[in-house]
Amino acid sequence: MKAIILAAGKGKRLLSEQHDMPKVMREALGKPLLRYVVENLSFIEKKEDIIIVAGYKKEKVFEAFSDGYTFAVQDEQKGTGHAVNCAKDLFADYDGPVLVCYGDMPMFKKSTYENLVKVHEESGNDCTILTGITDRKLAYGRIVRDEQGNFVGVVEDKDCTPEQKAITELNVGIYVFDAKKLFPCLSELKSNNAQGEYYLTDVPSIMISKGYKIGTYSTHDGNEILGVNTPEELALCESLLK
Repeated sequence: MKAIILAAGKGKRLLSEQHDMPKVMREALGKPLLRYVVENLSFIEKKEDIIIVAGYKKEKVFEAFSDGYTFAVQDEQKGTGHAVNCAKDLFADYDGPVLVCYGDMPMFKKSTYENLVKVHEESGNDCTILTGITDRKLAYGRIVRDEQGNFVGVVEDKDCTPEQKAITELNVGIYVFDAKKLFPCLSELKSNNAQGEYYLTDVPSIMISKGYKIGTYSTHDGNEILGVNTPEELALCESLLK
């Protein structure tokens, strides 16, 4: 089992530049956000199997996590799909599952990650998507399903119709992929969107088009799915972590 943690962001809205550190090194209760994430991935026995994709002020991440973790570098911020692809060379000889998660989401429990991996392996999926079911009004993509309840795709919050806005199953951006199938699909990503970026959220749709098996696992904990993008969200996470 391997994991990729996306940790390259600057954290502009979090005002991290004023603190001269990358977003994932901002602290909640005196501990970097990224530290919560690696601790909750401790079911992966070897630290070197946890790959941290660093970018902005990357030396600070290297220094703080020099106790055995592996690093990849995303020098330019070209989206989540591009960030994962920056770790591609580290997976050349690996055939197995890879968990992709975020260094600025400290609230996810170890058991949630473990259950996601378990569902992926027991179901024989090529991709398993972690979804969050909540009434919280969060600007996350919505999970779209067909009449049989099968996953069809993700619609980004800003692209939702009023009906889709009412969907309470959210895409939290965390996945387990079959590594050998993930990286070829990343090479097919297009950047023809408003941000001009390569989105990881497009990978499941590419996989569906190839006939790969997609599944989901849901958490019903509305606090768990919170990320940290603003000083207010950082304060909220701190109060919940207490």
